[in-house]
Amino acid sequence: MSATPTVGHRPVDLAVVAARDRENVIVGNEIVRHRRASRLIHWSVSLTFFVCLFSGMPIWSPIFGWMAAFFGGLSAARVVHPWAGIAFFLFSAVMFFHWLGEMRFLPSERDWLGPKALEYMRYEGDDSEVGKYNGGQKLFFFATALGALGLLLSGLLMWWPSAFPRVVLQLSYLIHDVAFIAFAIAIVFHIYLGTAAEPGTFGAMTRGTVTRGWARLHHPKWYRDVSGDDGSRRG
Repeated sequence: MSATPTVGHRPVDLAVVAARDRENVIVGNEIVRHRRASRLIHWSVSLTFFVCLFSGMPIWSPIFGWMAAFFGGLSAARVVHPWAGIAFFLFSAVMFFHWLGEMRFLPSERDWLGPKALEYMRYEGDDSEVGKYNGGQKLFFFATALGALGLLLSGLLMWWPSAFPRVVLQLSYLIHDVAFIAFAIAIVFHIYLGTAAEPGTFGAMTRGTVTRGWARLHHPKWYRDVSGDDGSRRG
């Protein structure tokens, strides 16, 4: 007789069930990293960002004019883009306050502003004290929040161009373009690190869980805190 719970004839994945409203708990060989609310917030930010991206690119340059077809034409893209931008900022604000408590820099993480980031990309350095989020993830978190604010404020100025002096409007265009380019580059790296660079990471934002082995390798202090395994046990 199987020990695995079932609903009808389908087995129940207890790790996924636990990930609905819990985090930092072990279920079998998996650890719940992100509960459902956290994942929904993350995907809401992602979705609205890409709507902004695909509606804004044809406005930015005629080279990307073909993207306007996704929204029914350039005129429709011009209507969608600012409202998608507002939605993106609101979801980003929710994400900021949702994760803020876990994203405070520890004294040992301040060197992520320098050589530590390069060591991480080359899989070098000592990661034994990395908690649930490393310094690079925290840096990305705050940079994302700052970028979202920059896009919002510059976008609002561009939305009502006649209400502001010309020099202020020109500055808003510059800020919007720089923030957009920085976001686009950062998102490419974010996707790469969450998929090909670190296999098993993507499941944290779909299932909500990671394996014990993944946690032990990438976030050993978090693994020790959750599992209670201080490394003294063998076998």
